Amino acid sequence: MNERAVFAEIFKLGKVSRPELAQATGLSKPTISMALTDLERARLVRPVGLRTGSTGRAALLYEIRPQAGWVLAVDVGREFVRLALADLVGDIAARRDEHRKGGETPDELVAWLGGLTRELVDEAGAALGDITLTVFGTPGIHDKETGSLQLAPNLPGWDRPGAIELLAGVAADAPYVVENDVDLAAVGEGAYGLGQGVDHFALVWIGTGIGMGVVIDGKLYRGAQGAAGEISYLPVGEGDPLVNRGRGMLESVASADGVVALATRLGMKGVTSAKDVFDAARAADPVACRVVATEADHIAHALAGVIAVLDPQLVVLGGGIGVQAGDLLIGPVTDCLRDLVALRVPMIKASTLGTEAVLLGAMAVGLTTARDLVFERAVAQVPPD
Repeated sequence: MNERAVFAEIFKLGKVSRPELAQATGLSKPTISMALTDLERARLVRPVGLRTGSTGRAALLYEIRPQAGWVLAVDVGREFVRLALADLVGDIAARRDEHRKGGETPDELVAWLGGLTRELVDEAGAALGDITLTVFGTPGIHDKETGSLQLAPNLPGWDRPGAIELLAGVAADAPYVVENDVDLAAVGEGAYGLGQGVDHFALVWIGTGIGMGVVIDGKLYRGAQGAAGEISYLPVGEGDPLVNRGRGMLESVASADGVVALATRLGMKGVTSAKDVFDAARAADPVACRVVATEADHIAHALAGVIAVLDPQLVVLGGGIGVQAGDLLIGPVTDCLRDLVALRVPMIKASTLGTEAVLLGAMAVGLTTARDLVFERAVAQVPPD
């Protein structure tokens, strides 16, 4: 227990001396010394020099040994896969961003991810067996009872029972967890973005798909089935010819495809992406401005339900549309919400993390779990004196 307390405090404080650890943990200096000795023997911490510049005897400083563990973060997006390999203190040693061809079978996708992982490990000077934990961020919901991925149409074949187990082959059977990508984006916002220090917030992802991650009392809320935040199925856009109930009503009309389809239907020529529409709206194109107004209305009606149920302090707009068009949408969405909800409208901001949110969330989840894993393994393997 003492070793775990000291180990956790070094993570929190960074380079730290024995007196500082004693003050932070409430343990005696002899107990701190014994714990540090054991942690050094377990190769979890290391001395890193002396603290100078103050009166009195210079204090020896300790830090976490970065190579004591490795975390592989994987973002399996609809258009890209992004992978990062980080050491135990969170420094990224190798990174890959690759465009997906789409339609890969589970076996093909796992083989591709495995090859990219081997490249990362080689670049970092590590080995596959050194990976402590892998965190996969994917669309849809991980059904733990069947070992399948549900509500992820862009990952064909992953809805069959046992498909998730294939992911064990990506990193030589290292432990792994599978999380919803938007949930991880919310964790990323809480750890590195606008959600830092905010106890209650929602990350609304608007891009090729639509979803939401919910943070309550500083913790990610998943719901009974892990499906909390599946707002793509909210009944927004009733009667619109774009609605595909299998995909989700809101996602049909407010995702990137919905924006492009509406712009085309209203007469815009040569539109190939939602970005084209938003760029035209900034140039005051009247049709593009109508599309933006419709998009803001859809988002506001979806958020009205979210605000009434969750009462968040902050709503962060993420995803391609949320980030790229935040300047166009936040004002109209806020104005519309003032007419729709009786509660005070929370702050609405565009994410500052952009496309990195999911990967950073996977890294945050992975580092927290990996630190516990390496502690338990290392301390258990060190023989007593």
